Amino acid sequence: MRSALMLCTFVGLFIILNLSANDAVVFKFTNFVCESYNKSFIVFNNCRLKAINRNKVILNMNATILHTANAVTMHCKLFKKANGFKPWIIDRSVDICRYMRTGYDPYFKIVFGLFHDFSNINHTCPFVGHQILKDFYLRPELLGLLLPTGDYLLALHWIFGKNTVDTNVSFSFVEDLLKSK
Repeated sequence: MRSALMLCTFVGLFIILNLSANDAVVFKFTNFVCESYNKSFIVFNNCRLKAINRNKVILNMNATILHTANAVTMHCKLFKKANGFKPWIIDRSVDICRYMRTGYDPYFKIVFGLFHDFSNINHTCPFVGHQILKDFYLRPELLGLLLPTGDYLLALHWIFGKNTVDTNVSFSFVEDLLKSK
């Protein structure tokens, strides 16, 4: 009985602290750039940010893959701003076709978990047609990664056979625990 009471107290305290800490987290997109290096293969119809309020910016992207893509690789780099953007923690490649079949990469699993509710990119290869990311914003409770306060750049280099595409997302992450009290 005593251990059950302690467990309930611990779980309640964790939920209260987690909810109050989420109120103190500000994750805001600051820039979004899409670049197709072969416009006869991939065309970006829409690539923009939209401010909803002071602390919430949504991301919209609409790309059309004009030819079937059976092999897709993504090279991901995370940069932190410190006297210019410097490489920080993540620098890895992911076979997207293999990931969509098996879910083998734990880092991309975190990233994919953030945006899969806002996207139609939820199937295995081949990829063709419209690829949409609509009204995407980060819900702090889904962010399993704790980042130090700062400005970041997530550079994604997509390789579709011989064709390449870059999508770069800049964001600001601020965790002010004093606001949570």
